[in-house]
Amino acid sequence: MQRHHVRRVPDATRVWLLGGFRVSVGARTIEESAWRLRKAAAIVKLLALSPGHRLQREQIMDILWPHLGRQAAANNLRRTLHAARKALGSDSAVKHRYLILRGEQIALCPDSLLWVDVEAFEGAAISARSAQDPASYGGALDLYTGDLLPEDRYEQWVEGRRVELRTLYLDLLVELAGLHEERGQYERALEAMRRVLSEEPAREEAHTGLMRLYALCGRRGEAIRQYERLESILRWEFATEPAAESQALRGEILAGGFPLVEGHPSGEPAGVGRHNLPKPRTSFVGREREVLEVRQSLAMTGLLTITGAGGAGKTRLVLEVAQELSSTYFEGVWLVKLAGLSDGALVPQAAASALEVREQPGRSLTNTLADAIGEKNMLLLLDNCEHLTNAASRLAEALLSSCPRLKILATSREPLNAPGEVTWRVPFLSVPPLPSFLPLPRT
Repeated sequence: MQRHHVRRVPDATRVWLLGGFRVSVGARTIEESAWRLRKAAAIVKLLALSPGHRLQREQIMDILWPHLGRQAAANNLRRTLHAARKALGSDSAVKHRYLILRGEQIALCPDSLLWVDVEAFEGAAISARSAQDPASYGGALDLYTGDLLPEDRYEQWVEGRRVELRTLYLDLLVELAGLHEERGQYERALEAMRRVLSEEPAREEAHTGLMRLYALCGRRGEAIRQYERLESILRWEFATEPAAESQALRGEILAGGFPLVEGHPSGEPAGVGRHNLPKPRTSFVGREREVLEVRQSLAMTGLLTITGAGGAGKTRLVLEVAQELSSTYFEGVWLVKLAGLSDGALVPQAAASALEVREQPGRSLTNTLADAIGEKNMLLLLDNCEHLTNAASRLAEALLSSCPRLKILATSREPLNAPGEVTWRVPFLSVPPLPSFLPLPRT
């Protein structure tokens, strides 16, 4: 009798490099102790950072064992690969598929799904600069959870990329401040500039940005004090003076060249996003990390579904995230409640009611919704989809395909199985969260 062998596909791999090295394979997080050899983890880091996630054997040997002869370095590489494969895959049937030797190249997960936070951050930065809206910038900034591989601070192969990524992060903050300033949201612009200075106190651009914003808010005294701080830092650290442009800005502020912007006497932000979110009835303590992880996941997809058992707190978590983002999605954050519906045909009607969109004769309501949203920078919450997953999936697919700046955050006991969907399973408070960044196949 002929036997049929089922080919095991390796689980998807996720690699975090920003703020510290972390790896998960499927639902399994690889503990630090699993990397029995320090260089085993280094190989994964190297490949995760490399274009195409592959490197020549000679390159790896030169980086990790620069002072050894070729034969000794090759022996070390062979032992280190064995240790890395063992850490990545405990099942002997698939562990060799995570690190593959092809010719003279070693590749990380060439035949399976691989997510690397550095790539996600850089991709989100490109998207933010294209979209030019605060929500996209906020999503990209959420993905930067710290400097690249701080535990490898003195490794030369990390240093250049660390500086590059940190510079990108600070540049995005400056650009976000500019977007807020254009919209009259001066307090949010000030917050972004302060974040820049907390990371790089000598950055003159951020000091002058704060000076200008303080002046626009009518806080000229603070603007001058900011110049004095800049002057002190530059003299102390670099024995130099502020640039001519900074000095000219100070003179303009002293001369009253920045009259108070009409309509913003206190510098409070204008154009705060509209929403229909309920006012929180209880405090939300103990789940700050989960809120951050949901925001990070949302930055990487158009549709994020929060799954979990009943009573796990899916709705409460989503509402907290939405409250934090309500000022970022300034064209609207809208909650669509589906728990009381029994017919999937009513899902578009519930969304239209939340967005105050009226039906048009001879047109489907879904198309009318898509036209109403259009290019708007908007967040839509679909709450309690588990009994209407097909209808919610169809609506999400239709809207996201027509509305490039729309984000959808859904809650459901089960995934919606929509194209490009990403799921994040919410745990109970006693269980650490495990995000999932993998698109789900459509059924």
